[in-house]
Amino acid sequence: MKAIAVLTSGGDAPGMNAAVRAIVRKAIYHGMKIYGIEDGYQGLIEDHIKEMDLASVGDIIHRGGTVLRSARCLEFKTVEGREKGIKNLEKYGINGVIVIGGDGSFAGAQKLAEMGINAIGIPGTIDNDLGYTKYTIGFDTALNTVLDAVSRVRDTSSSHNRVNVIEVMGRNCGDIALFTGIAGGAESIVIPEIKFDIDHICERLLHGVKRGKRHSIIMLAEGIMEAKKFGEALEARTGLETRVTILGHTQRGGSPTAFDRVMATRMGAAAVDLLMADESNRVIGYDGAEIYDMDIHEALAIKHQTREDLYELAKILAI
Repeated sequence: MKAIAVLTSGGDAPGMNAAVRAIVRKAIYHGMKIYGIEDGYQGLIEDHIKEMDLASVGDIIHRGGTVLRSARCLEFKTVEGREKGIKNLEKYGINGVIVIGGDGSFAGAQKLAEMGINAIGIPGTIDNDLGYTKYTIGFDTALNTVLDAVSRVRDTSSSHNRVNVIEVMGRNCGDIALFTGIAGGAESIVIPEIKFDIDHICERLLHGVKRGKRHSIIMLAEGIMEAKKFGEALEARTGLETRVTILGHTQRGGSPTAFDRVMATRMGAAAVDLLMADESNRVIGYDGAEIYDMDIHEALAIKHQTREDLYELAKILAI
């Protein structure tokens, strides 16, 4: 490997910059040229490729988002689009690419590998929805961002005897709602992986009122139903004043936590090691202690498993 490149694709996640920094500096340490591809696969097609040096990644480890930017790219799903990208890589002598993103980004990495470019994937998504790895870059930071919002909502909620429904992101994965629901002491957690009974939720709310509880927090994962309608249904059934808070894209921003910075740094360094060993079509994972790698095809075939034990624990603690 004489020249490699890095790109970020899909939704941004805090900690992506830490991974980029590690990739750039480790590549330079080992005497390789390192290029940054801006705007994801769209930038690969449009030749938004620039050589990076040590200064390129100075003062970014603490920054959220991605300095390389990201973009959705339908054109890369076509053979013609991918051929344009390959020609641009060949122009710079790049024969290895590290892709930071989620499952869609990894699918693009697979296509690069099939066309002769060594490709390595690093999981970067706040959703934590990749089944092969315990944690993805950005998840821990998103949890802390949401938890801070839950604490603030709880402060005002306790002053008005209200029920507060807080909607969080995650697409079809309820990990953000589940983990912040436990950490924030939510009365109910509603996630797509586990069927919910709105009447049972209402019973729990009314039971809390009877024992003197002045406020309640409901964590709602996006995609279940419209948060406003969910809140209206609760209020109609219980008669309790209900407010809805949709946190939206605030969950993607902010300075990454120490956990995300260290994990992203280790993943970035491991990805460079794989390219130096002439490996391809691999993804990096983290089991809570060690960094490992596995085949992309095998990784994407592993479905995300909800921690039902944590869900049951949350129900027990919210009696």
